[in-house]
Amino acid sequence: MKHPVPVVVKVGGALLGESVDRRAFWSQIAALGPAVVVHGGGPQLTAMAERLGYSPRVVQGRRVTGPHDLDMVRWVLRGELSTLLVTEALTAGVRAVGVSAVDADMVRVTRRPPWNMDGETVDFGFVGDIERVSPGLALDLLTAGYTPIVTPMGRDADGQIYNVNADTVAAALAGAVGAGVLLLVTEAAAVRDVHGERVTELTPASIERAKTDGWIAGGMRVKVDVALGALAAGTQTVWICGPDDIASRQRATRIVPEPDNRATNS
Repeated sequence: MKHPVPVVVKVGGALLGESVDRRAFWSQIAALGPAVVVHGGGPQLTAMAERLGYSPRVVQGRRVTGPHDLDMVRWVLRGELSTLLVTEALTAGVRAVGVSAVDADMVRVTRRPPWNMDGETVDFGFVGDIERVSPGLALDLLTAGYTPIVTPMGRDADGQIYNVNADTVAAALAGAVGAGVLLLVTEAAAVRDVHGERVTELTPASIERAKTDGWIAGGMRVKVDVALGALAAGTQTVWICGPDDIASRQRATRIVPEPDNRATNS
């Protein structure tokens, strides 16, 4: 059976707050055609931890996931946020189904080994690094006309559940389902140069130069590294765009392979 070629969309937790109006976001998702949506939820996890009197640990932007944090991943990401996003999507006319990347063994992981960060050995706890992706469930849902909304979790060979970075899940799924386009939807809406001007297009070589020069750094550096991983996995075009610019991408940044390595881009 031939499956539709989808667009994969990753939306971050900063855009999932209670005060954010996402109606324009979902209307644009509806206009995209076949799509897979992967959602984050870092701010919501932090807010829940604070409500429970618990201070989560974040090291250089990377969340340490202890037993309490893993409980909150299940409660907040798989429970509250997944249900909220599916409800919003259905209201906008998108035939959404909420799944986690544990379902049908979509994402298999191994426990992340400790990292040395600035001379400190950091154990990230129940954070998983992707070992393989089995996209059958997502493809079957797409073929049946549904839009999978994926919570970024995974399991290991022994059945332990892990928290997995949402950007990484989106990039891996884009490669696995044969998506030509990956959209990384963010408040920043685009990559900005040293003068604060929007960069219309980047390639792996220009990204490396920008990182060396220092104007791609912090959270945006993480985004472009995810984009490079998606290109390496076969995705032809990655866009960093705002939630109101998903369809036209007129204010976005396009990331593509080097000219000699390009196929037809979308």
